[in-house]
Amino acid sequence: MKVRYRAAAGIAALALAVAACGGGGGNKQPSAEKSQQAQQQMAETPAISINPVEYDKVKDGGTLTLAIGQWPSQWNGNHVDGNQADTADMLDPIMPQLMVSDEKANLTPNPDFVTDVKNETSGGKQIVTFTLNDKAQWSDGTPITWKDLEAAWKVNSGKDKAYKPASTDGWDKVESVTKGDSDKVAVITFTKPYGEWLDLYSRSPHLYPASHMVDPEKYEKDYLQKIPVTAGPFKVESINEGTKTLTLVRDDKWWGKKAKLDKIIFRTIESPAAEVNAFANGELDAANIQAGNPADLKRAKEVPDADIRKSLSPNWRHITVNNQSEFLKDKSVRQAVAYGINREAITASDLKDMDWPIQTLGNHVFMNNHKSYVDNSGDIGKYNPEKAKQLLDAAGWKQEGEFRKKDGKELALSFVIPTDTPTAKTEGELTQAMLKEVGIKVNIRPVPIDKFFTDYIIKGDFDLVPFTWIGEPLPLGSLAQIYKTGSESNFPKSNDPALDQAIQAVVDEADPAKAVEKANAADKLIWDLVHTIPLYQRPEIWAAKKTLANFGARGYKFYDWSAVGFTG
Repeated sequence: MKVRYRAAAGIAALALAVAACGGGGGNKQPSAEKSQQAQQQMAETPAISINPVEYDKVKDGGTLTLAIGQWPSQWNGNHVDGNQADTADMLDPIMPQLMVSDEKANLTPNPDFVTDVKNETSGGKQIVTFTLNDKAQWSDGTPITWKDLEAAWKVNSGKDKAYKPASTDGWDKVESVTKGDSDKVAVITFTKPYGEWLDLYSRSPHLYPASHMVDPEKYEKDYLQKIPVTAGPFKVESINEGTKTLTLVRDDKWWGKKAKLDKIIFRTIESPAAEVNAFANGELDAANIQAGNPADLKRAKEVPDADIRKSLSPNWRHITVNNQSEFLKDKSVRQAVAYGINREAITASDLKDMDWPIQTLGNHVFMNNHKSYVDNSGDIGKYNPEKAKQLLDAAGWKQEGEFRKKDGKELALSFVIPTDTPTAKTEGELTQAMLKEVGIKVNIRPVPIDKFFTDYIIKGDFDLVPFTWIGEPLPLGSLAQIYKTGSESNFPKSNDPALDQAIQAVVDEADPAKAVEKANAADKLIWDLVHTIPLYQRPEIWAAKKTLANFGARGYKFYDWSAVGFTG
């Protein structure tokens, strides 16, 4: 899964911070019985909840108004700056997805764009052949051809440093993309077998026209604050930078099923409470209820004719730890931070009164409900302030008053959070109180939400930072994307040859069972490195009008935007 990121928002119970951190109250671990109950609750949570309605029973017409939390400047999803979850959500109705996923994470060809896909071995090499729909064309009238697939490979392979891909995984195994029997046939030849080839041309990223990608300057600028060319059931009517609003209208040139909706409006509402208020006031047709938001969930339940839709998702909350910042270059200090943070307390705070299993996540690759999930957190995933103190003492950080010092410098970490994200603020306050107990000072640093990733996380301007990785159906691709040395999405800038070697072993493994085994082995190294501290598998909860069909908590499934609409 080529994962995307999101700054989740919400309101957590601050009273829990006192209970979790004061007087040693945070040292309790959940009982085996409670953990088993939570795991069982996870297993019983539905994989999808979108109010499925047959296409013919969805009424024609209407406007769907939704909110997004972060307004992008870069609409090129190939670019690391464009790899945001909200951006992908807005692009789904207007940009090609050659492969689409169902609720069980099975990827199949999208017949609107692809009429046939073959995965074969010839001459000892894996060869994948895409036959594109003859009718498929860009909004400027030019046909979608093999050249567009070639361009995706060129800009994402990592070979040309003029491009800044969010992930090179899979693309770096492609030897060539060539023309087949016609311009509508793309032949992809791999240097080594690649099991997750199905994900290359899905929504990670969407397909873009070659004419706007292969030149580095166009790659950077053509989709900067604009969307010049599209291909989908909808097209762009307007992008309003002042109000941060994207308006889409039905594209009458669309060759697939006619879209049921006349219009889709995406409004930027940075505050989660304001989003729910807008839904309650009838300004939105659905609202995303984020973890740490029990008051918003309660408010949404009270809205007349509201339908609460919940499902499991491949999304997970975590704290990223900068491996290159001044005080965290030393792995023993990072491990002290991990021991000093009570993951159970933060998870309980974020998920309190959300009608959701309170279960920490013990894996960086597989979610709690995934068949390959193993809790690899080991000792380092357990709250142990005494161990944290021992590591800091051994590293030369001696307690002087409230906090520790070494060579005259105070051990002070910057916990960067986006504005208007109360969950992140509470996570920071909990972390601040927990790490104070072991002598580490934490300064909470709010930054503008629309600059949170581009100006701070991507540039490495943080010590600790909480956000959410938004997953896609195939999980192994996230390993190289997030954790391998040199990846644009390796935000902590970690550099560990042993981990790189373990990740390479995963992506080179053709046997699925062995690949899972090797992925879990790599995950143990990630825990030891303290690259990222997982918190929990994030719930997907939507409040929607009861008449809204084929939309809501989708889990792994991609929306069919032609069929999204209203029943009354």
